[in-house]
Parts: sequence; C-alpha cells; structure tokens
Amino acid sequence: FGGVDFLYTSPERIQSSLFIERFKSMQVGLIVVDEAHCISEWGHDFRPSFMKIKNLREYHPNTPILALTATATEKVRKDIIEQLALKKAIIHEASFERKNVSYEILKTENKIARMIDFCKANSATGIIYCQTRKSVKEIARILLANSISSGFYHGGLENNERQKMLQSWLKEDIKIMVATNAFGMGIDKPNVRFVLHYELPQSLEAYFQEAGRCGRDGELARAIAFVEPNDTKELMHNVVQKFPEKEVVFNTYKVLCNYLNLAFGSGKDETYPIDLKSMCETFKLDYAQTYNSLKILELNENIQFSEGFFHPTKVKFLVDNAELYNFQVKHEKYRALTTLLTRSYSGIFDIKQNIFEAEIAKRIGISEPELKNYLEALKLNEIIDVNFRSSLPTVTFIQARVNDLNFELAATIYHDRKNNSVNRVEKVIELVESEVCRAKQIINYFGQETSNCGICDWCKKNESKVKLSEKSLQEFLREERTIGICAEYFSCSENEINTLLRPLLIKEKIIFNNGKYYLR
Repeated sequence: FGGVDFLYTSPERIQSSLFIERFKSMQVGLIVVDEAHCISEWGHDFRPSFMKIKNLREYHPNTPILALTATATEKVRKDIIEQLALKKAIIHEASFERKNVSYEILKTENKIARMIDFCKANSATGIIYCQTRKSVKEIARILLANSISSGFYHGGLENNERQKMLQSWLKEDIKIMVATNAFGMGIDKPNVRFVLHYELPQSLEAYFQEAGRCGRDGELARAIAFVEPNDTKELMHNVVQKFPEKEVVFNTYKVLCNYLNLAFGSGKDETYPIDLKSMCETFKLDYAQTYNSLKILELNENIQFSEGFFHPTKVKFLVDNAELYNFQVKHEKYRALTTLLTRSYSGIFDIKQNIFEAEIAKRIGISEPELKNYLEALKLNEIIDVNFRSSLPTVTFIQARVNDLNFELAATIYHDRKNNSVNRVEKVIELVESEVCRAKQIINYFGQETSNCGICDWCKKNESKVKLSEKSLQEFLREERTIGICAEYFSCSENEINTLLRPLLIKEKIIFNNGKYYLR
C-alpha cells in the first residue's frame, strides 16, 4: 500500500488474498476495529465478516488491537474480547448517561399530525429517523407540503446526492433531515436540538445511538419517539417476519442461484447485481420473505448481501500490459481511455476499482453515454471486466454454490439470532410501556446504575404534573391549541383530553376550527 500511514478498509476486504499478501509485509503499529459490537452474535448489528478480523493476528501477532463501540452491553463486551482474542484486555468504559437529553415517548392516535405540530413549533435543527426508505420519502414529502424546511437521506441515493443533502443540513440551508440509519457515521453536528423517531427501531442500542445525535453541544435536547396504538405489535411482527421458515430460506437460495445461472460449485467470490423485484415476479416469490431470507443467508455465510445502496462503476483489466499495448495498436480509438484508466487507478490490473465516469469522459473529451459504449466494447473484447453503476442490491457468493443435499442452515444463526432479536424488541416495547424514568431504563440496559434523570417525559410528568380538569383545560385554551399540544401539556392521553372537550363543545364554551380548539 505504498507510503500509507493510515489504511481504512472493510472486514470483507481483509479476507481477499491480495490484501493478505500486502498486509504481511506492512509495518502495522495498531489495528483499530470500529463498531466492534458487530463482531458479536449478541450485538444488535451482527456481521459475520467481523469474526474474520482476528485472523490478522496470524500475520502480526504482537500488534495491539483497539476495539471501539458506543453500544455494547456487558455480554457483548465479553464477546468482543473473546472474538478478537484479546489477552489482558484493558477496558475503558465511559458513562452512557446524557444529562442534557430528554428521552420522551409520545403516544398519539396520529403521529404524523403531532410531528408536523412539533416541527412547526420548533425552528431548530433536527433529525427524523424512519425505518424504511419509503417512510423517509413520504415524511419528507409531507413536511415540505407543510412548508417545513427539510431534506432526506438514505443509502439508495447516489453519493453526490447524499453529500449535497448533508452539506445543506450542516450549513442549515435545511433544518430537518429525514433519514434511515444510513444517516449516522460521521454525523457530529453539535447544535441538533431534537431527534424524532417516526418508527421505533428494533433495539435499544439503535435507539440510543440515533437519539445520541442530538445535544452534542451540551445544551438541552429532546429525543422523542412518536408511538401509535398498533406500533409495538407491528414492531414485534416485523422482527418475527425477519426469520422465514427454513424451507423458505433454502428455496430462496436455489432460486437466487438459478436466477443468476450459477452451476453447482461455481460463483465463489463473484459479485452480481440483483433486481429483487424482477426475481420475485419471475419466480412468484413474496418480496419481504425473499429479502429476509437473503439476510439469513448472509448470516449463514453463504452470501454477502449489499442492499440497494448506490454502487459506482467498477473496472478491472483482464490482460497484462503487453496484451493491452497490442490491443491499443490495433484499436487506436480506445487508447486514451485505457491509458487514463491504467494511470489513474493503481491496482486496476489486480482488483476492481471504482471509477468516476463524469470525470473520465471529460478528460478524454467524450460524453458519458459514449464512455459507456467504450467500456462495453472493451468488455466484449475481454480487455476489462466491468460492473456498471447501479442502485440495485448486490450479492457476493462467499462460498461456491452447494448442491441441495449439502445445504445447511446453522441452528445458532437461525434460532439463537431469532430469540436474540425478539428479546431486543421486547426491551424497546418495555421502554415504551414502562412507568419508570426513560434514561434510567436505557442506562440500566447497558449494565450501569443511575438515578432518575429529572428531564424525561416520565420524570416531568411525575414531578410537576398540571392537574387536568375542565377548568384548567379552559384556561389553557385561551390560545388556539391542538389536541396533541393539550395532551403534552397535561401529560395525559389524547382520549383523556377528548373526554373533557366533548362536553365543552356541546355547551359551546369552546370552538373547534381547522384542527384547533380555543375558548369562545
């Protein structure tokens, strides 16, 4: 890797023979494992590839390892030490306490309406987290329709679109970012005043990590989860759906291999873009079951499944320099392109390199469509191997296709992971339903002790609750208020507010207009 002082790579890349050969001869002073909880099957974001990291010790046994994570329970911490084969590990554990963040659960019959009310009443910078890209697009559309300054961010956007959105938010050209958990790494804006959850995440680790993106300047901030009556049931249903029956997983594996025309014993280390919708329609499969089966196959280390993030065009030369020169002599048309590629991308003869079509086309004086035609021609002549840019998911086969009799689904991957996922969701539901300090509950989950925070919704409700009565409600309605604002002020449910509003409307003591109530 030349004169590199700091090499940033992925757990998947370190398994390649090319990486290992170069790694052997490198002078390595420290190996750092970020998001180390991913190495543990008990962690909330287990990735099998992380378990291969300890193999690096074979080549540099005396190099120290630093493992970093912000969301590890005691069980996960012990597993990290074991999986990385850390001897005499020194553990530095900071407090999980965020004294300036108010964790709040806001129960409502209409969370979109409540969220709009909140965003209109708060002009500060914030983030709204959703669990799906579909929800991200819908919430962003609704906010804009209500004249609320916002943008959206998810892994399916092209890199330049993501960067444009991020910069607009950092510069505060837009105030609110609606996003999936793809909006996370490197996000360290200090003055984020609120993080809203439109949908509940599937673990307290994910909730804590996302909520922790507000209030980094030490000033008071709010992390609010909006919850409708059926949300917790839907959350549990979704996590159970993530584990289809074993027969469904096996059938998905067979269909995937057939869809890609893979013969038995072939496909190892090969990457294929895959149109899931097309595959499901062709073979009459349920989309959700197929998606979840692919995730199980990934945990089982049959495949590596990369979801629909933007993938740039990748190119690798299949010929050596001498063969390339002979080709250039016979095909002068492609000389400028092939010369630029070999000079601009070191290692392009060894592994596929990301290329940037716009820049390349500009430098050799052709259009991007023409460049694509050139690349296709080079592929046809077996000069290069190319995967064109796509937002489709990709599948990489970690193992060659096995025959039907040899296919096995590890019990630990299926049953243990399922039980673990269900247990984590139960902790999220407990956070929503329990009548205890929210912060205390979260901190206890991570194995630390603390007292009541004094600023979460439960603490405020129990320390300074305004008593709800017909008289106090009328006083509060001297200004226009929505039912949601009333419920928040009196720390009660919307149904309790409704019970008092109905007779006041009948007696014509209050007026209802355009979604708001006020005193006559």
